[in-house]
Amino acid sequence: MIPPDIIPFSGRFEGKTHYFALRVYFEDTDFSGIVYHANYLRYLERARSDMLSCLGIDQRGTYAAGEGVYAVADMALKFVRPARMDDALIVMSQITRLRAAACIIHQRVIRRGQSVADSCETLLEADVTAAFINPEGRPIRQPRAWVDAYNQILDPDQKD
Repeated sequence: MIPPDIIPFSGRFEGKTHYFALRVYFEDTDFSGIVYHANYLRYLERARSDMLSCLGIDQRGTYAAGEGVYAVADMALKFVRPARMDDALIVMSQITRLRAAACIIHQRVIRRGQSVADSCETLLEADVTAAFINPEGRPIRQPRAWVDAYNQILDPDQKD
């Protein structure tokens, strides 16, 4: 029997920022022992998906209903420092702009210090444009309920 308090980890919001924690495993690293660059994309995607889930957005249900899905339309990455095996990382995500058919998300991957007193260091910065598209691949307006959820964590001057 699985203990009732064992549940999958979920990130959380603090103010307008979503925090998603993860650990670097051996499989995430390349032969030099640092995180392989493409794995940062996985970390960012997990954090974005978790952020939407924390907002009550049902991506799978919307997709299954044929209403649409997000697709990354643009991504700018700046690698600052490498992560290594067993590092404790946090992906911080904020919606920085909302458009009719897209949202722009700023994400930062940071390495936590060994103690609370230690400072965190930024490893990667990313700006991601997620476009909402119909089953034919054309941009369409995001669901109203999703826009309402975003408006709760978005500064009023960041809407198009």
